[in-house]
Amino acid sequence: MDLSIEGKLYHNGAFEQGCLAIEQGRIVAIKKILKTDNHLNVGNNLILPAGIDLHVHFRDPGFTNKEDFSTGSAAAAFGGISCVFDMPNTQPQTTNILALKEKTQLATEKSYVDFGLYAAVNDENIGRIEEISLYCNGFKIFLGSSTNSLQLNMQHLRVALQETNRTKKITLIHAEDQHCLKTHEGQENNLVDHLRCRSAECEETAIRAVLNNTTGLSSPIHICHLSSCEGFEILRKKPRHVSVGVTPHHLFFDVHNLNAKQTLYKVNPPIRSSFDRDTLWYGVNNALIDIIESDHAPHTAEEKNVEFNRAPSGLPGVETMYPLLLNAVKKEQITLSNLLSLLCERPAQLLSLPKGKMEVGRDADFIVVDLKKTRAIASENLHSKCGWTPFEGFQGVFPSMMFIRGEKIIDDSQMFGKKGFGKRVGV
Repeated sequence: MDLSIEGKLYHNGAFEQGCLAIEQGRIVAIKKILKTDNHLNVGNNLILPAGIDLHVHFRDPGFTNKEDFSTGSAAAAFGGISCVFDMPNTQPQTTNILALKEKTQLATEKSYVDFGLYAAVNDENIGRIEEISLYCNGFKIFLGSSTNSLQLNMQHLRVALQETNRTKKITLIHAEDQHCLKTHEGQENNLVDHLRCRSAECEETAIRAVLNNTTGLSSPIHICHLSSCEGFEILRKKPRHVSVGVTPHHLFFDVHNLNAKQTLYKVNPPIRSSFDRDTLWYGVNNALIDIIESDHAPHTAEEKNVEFNRAPSGLPGVETMYPLLLNAVKKEQITLSNLLSLLCERPAQLLSLPKGKMEVGRDADFIVVDLKKTRAIASENLHSKCGWTPFEGFQGVFPSMMFIRGEKIIDDSQMFGKKGFGKRVGV
């Protein structure tokens, strides 16, 4: 065996003092007592599964002034995330095999963590979905315009879903109906204006369209970043092959408690009311939401520090997601078992990954944390290239150690991993 690690393991839904044995990157045994030549005892610290983020925008290639696979994956690692899935709205957009191959090469050279890639479905490439599927982990459909996105004509939605269904791979949906959006109606001066232009009706209409077009289909479909009560109510009765995610920014913010620097919180779909926020928490705590995803979408502070109408939508979050939610566990906003399902187990299931759980045969991806140790989130301590966070001053529980496939990536909050260690998964 390559390594054994001893501490308070979260195993079978409870904590127990025990040891993990790791060989060739996988967990090969879980026992009360186990010693190898390379043995690490973390005392009373907790050993938890590393998180999986199904939704990041690492901006590489094309927008590397904001982020790249090196800085984005480093941020993920420091935040306890061992595997990320990158969205296709880069430059060039990942809508064909060549773009996917080029992005794979970039990530292979730069990433500290394991990764997967999505391809966008647009009106031009619908007929080539099956061949594209050999080079991607899944597909992304934008039903409404967002930053650097290519939206799909709603009239082509059924055909697009039929084509992605044949590949058996997941299809992720940005569910805002383009015809409903009022972004063309003039100046937006603040978050309330942004909310008015991207109303809950737009999300509701898009989700209804998706559900109406999934009849007879069975491959997984995922509704990204649910933000509204109206959308939530529709999805209460979703088919089994449809999953839904929420983001930390929609869980922790509402449009009326954000006053300073409003451009920082401009995002699509928008931050909504406290009622919407509380509804999402209800869904998270009652097994009505499947996953929590960061939608890490960084822009530079300079890009954000402009008139509201000109500011791009999107905010960073991959490094702060797990720490924020571990602090929410401390505050009894969410149970640990529920959090690990949302952030580790269910994402692994949706993407068919051997990760996300302390179980023999799975990848040895785990973090070491002390729930007693919280610290204020501060942009100068984070690792995204964008250099700022919407969660400035919030409390978080950050991992002191991070392992991916049995290799130590973070120790004592210092990077031990190497660029290019991350592997492409699931293809």
